[in-house]
Amino acid sequence: MRGFVTGQTVVRRDVHRSGRVWSEQALRVVADTREALVTACVPGAEARWPALYAQARAKDRSVRTEAFDAMASGRWELTDAVWQETDLLLWKPPTSWFSINAFFVPDGDGRRLRNWYVNFEHPTRRTDTGFDTLDLALDLVVAPDLTRWEWKDEDEYAHVRRLGIVSDTEHRAVDAARGEVLAMLTERSGIFAQAKRWAAWRWKPTWPAPHLPRATDRGAPQDG
Repeated sequence: MRGFVTGQTVVRRDVHRSGRVWSEQALRVVADTREALVTACVPGAEARWPALYAQARAKDRSVRTEAFDAMASGRWELTDAVWQETDLLLWKPPTSWFSINAFFVPDGDGRRLRNWYVNFEHPTRRTDTGFDTLDLALDLVVAPDLTRWEWKDEDEYAHVRRLGIVSDTEHRAVDAARGEVLAMLTERSGIFAQAKRWAAWRWKPTWPAPHLPRATDRGAPQDG
């Protein structure tokens, strides 16, 4: 497996089972180890999202249901977007059905950890320019001190299950991943064993916000 270099720009792509790209997000590499690919972005980082999903983020969350309907039908268009408001740190173990994200917000002259956020999604498939996965709509929001957590978007997860976006096999994998994440939280294992270290992470001021490569430069999946 080819490793990425700290500071390198990579692209996270969410890819539908049809092979169509659902979204793209430009990130910078913080670390690339056997345990996880750790990436990050800040406001101004480039992205491409389905037009309906972008509309939902901007003003009308109810449109997200229409966005999932479009995914199920295989008909959607991507629109250019930029990441806003938070610094994002993303920890993605290669074979796990989740990623763990940390969101940082302004706090005086600096930033503070607002919350941890577990995104349930496909395992990583590396590409020449980053990695592919697929967000499966279910999330877990975790307090900065790891003492409280709550499930998020279970209604949307039920909807994508009804639409067939999440298969029975994928659902079983997500159920297993739920248990794995809750064990990590209660045992303070995995990334949570180093929670204080990651909570102190800050974006390097010498790094510009990452940009997406030109469409012709976006990579195909690697073997292995």
